[in-house]
Amino acid sequence: MCAVCSIGKGSSEPKDEKMKRLLDAVRKNSDAPVTLRCNVGDVFTFQDPGTEDDTPEGAEFNRRRDLEVLLRLNFVPGVTVTARILFNRLLDRIETVSGICGYDATTSDVWKGCPMAKSGNYERGRKMGITSIIAPRSMEELEKEKKESLEAMYGARKTGIRVRPHILVCAVCQYGSGVRPPYREDNLPELLQLVLKEPDTLITLAEGADWMMCAPCPNQAPELNACVNVKGSGGLTNQLRDLRTLQKLGLTYGATMRAGELYKLIFERIPSTLDICRFESPSPSVWWDDCGARTTNNESYEKGREMLMREFSRHPSVT
Repeated sequence: MCAVCSIGKGSSEPKDEKMKRLLDAVRKNSDAPVTLRCNVGDVFTFQDPGTEDDTPEGAEFNRRRDLEVLLRLNFVPGVTVTARILFNRLLDRIETVSGICGYDATTSDVWKGCPMAKSGNYERGRKMGITSIIAPRSMEELEKEKKESLEAMYGARKTGIRVRPHILVCAVCQYGSGVRPPYREDNLPELLQLVLKEPDTLITLAEGADWMMCAPCPNQAPELNACVNVKGSGGLTNQLRDLRTLQKLGLTYGATMRAGELYKLIFERIPSTLDICRFESPSPSVWWDDCGARTTNNESYEKGREMLMREFSRHPSVT
């Protein structure tokens, strides 16, 4: 919260050296693990950090402030999450420092709170959004990645185009909703365009947000081959959807099949998106996204499935 407050002051760099180190580290590696520690004792004694880094307001104030933050974040002391998840949740769930860093009434000198609590700095920093802390991928990078990954995709037709399993279902949804090449944010429309012409194209089921399909996605973390949508935690939902897809198809990572046969199998065994995409989870949550909130089959998938079944049936090689 102090880091967000320092951004809200309006200066390009925080003057506090601790805040500067924190923000520099997060900007350098936004998916680095962060452990939240505070002095609460009890069953959480194992992670108590001591009072060396307390702010001057006093031990009780520091302890209460930390617990108020954890309450709103719905975390326990000692929890470790990525910086991206942490700051997204912070901005989503804590709208103001009131009642955390300062109070409506000062009951004694030891409960004055932080002198910046009524400055509005945190609230201004929060309104600046997550991009003030974690910069998005640049358009230049995304355009370069799009071009290079498409070239790699076309070159892998006879050896196996690498695709994470569940986005083969996403491609059907895109097709049913009218998405066609060129498409900026992934290579799925181009993949479908290719395999409709050449159903003997080989597809290899790959783990993670593989570069060949996901390179131009704004929510891909290239150095991790990971997906950071859903407030930074898309890897959870997407990995579970991958495994649900593999189970439905009776396949494993690394399996390589002709595209026409693979999509025939998908159409036979996955008539609805609900078994793959549905998550019963409150919002906001690391398990929540728009697709997971659906309670009926995705109309675009239903339409795309019917359209593609007809398209593939025209090829004699797809039996």
